[in-house]
Amino acid sequence: MESIIPQLIINSIIAGSIYSLVTLGFNLIFGTTRFVNLTHGVVAAIGGYGTFAMLELFDQDIFVSILFGIIVAAFIGWLSEKLIYRPMRKNKSSSTVLLVASLGLFTALQAVIAIIFSSEFKTLSKNIDSIKVYEIFGGIITEVQIIILCTAILIMVSLGLMMKFTKLGKAIKAISDDEEVAKIVGINTNKIIAKVFIIGSAIAGVAGIAIGFDTGIEPTMGMSLLFKGVIAMIIGGIGNVYGGVAGAFLLGFVENFGIWKISGEWKDTIAFVVLLLFLVIRPGGIFNKKK
Repeated sequence: MESIIPQLIINSIIAGSIYSLVTLGFNLIFGTTRFVNLTHGVVAAIGGYGTFAMLELFDQDIFVSILFGIIVAAFIGWLSEKLIYRPMRKNKSSSTVLLVASLGLFTALQAVIAIIFSSEFKTLSKNIDSIKVYEIFGGIITEVQIIILCTAILIMVSLGLMMKFTKLGKAIKAISDDEEVAKIVGINTNKIIAKVFIIGSAIAGVAGIAIGFDTGIEPTMGMSLLFKGVIAMIIGGIGNVYGGVAGAFLLGFVENFGIWKISGEWKDTIAFVVLLLFLVIRPGGIFNKKK
């Protein structure tokens, strides 16, 4: 029985990597705008389908296709902020109204994906000539999964460095603390928030592409990704970027070890139970953001 543990650990790390990509962008947008952007989930799916379109329909190079998927995801995120959320914020719409608007946009975009690409499950990995497989202490990990893990780590580190050492990062923190004060000191909040949507949506696109190569994509994948991203954010600490990463990996481990003796269909139920436990016992999350 113990021989399965290395595989469970590997599966948990890969799941945590993907969840962290989702929650990084989600947390970044939420921390800046203070509303739950439900569209974030379908933006991840758009990244995967953008890559699929370039690979299958236009027969493009895999790297060009991946770059296109990320750009399309970032563009949709920016466009939604510019055309929908920004005018609503200008009209002093509440977080609840913004939430409902994002749900409507989520539904519309998901329907568009289904119309264009059908509801069939699609994989991106079939476009790779050969995928190497490695054994680590009895567990199996693919070359694609190694790339996903390395990409997640690179994005986490890059985002952390950007937030700490760049003017953009400091401006984002200032808006997150108090948008009105940020405006008073001369920060163009609309411009910064637009950049936040671009960055957050691009990261979401990477998550969608990663899932496309690891398992596959379908139009409804956005809701599941959003669900895991929100749970990871709450577990780690709402508004805390680093906490969200910790929450993502914790969720990945709990899910995969939770289905050790039971069916994999229980994954979402296990995630929901973990969410409830944190909401009851530690609603501020592991690393509650200090104001």
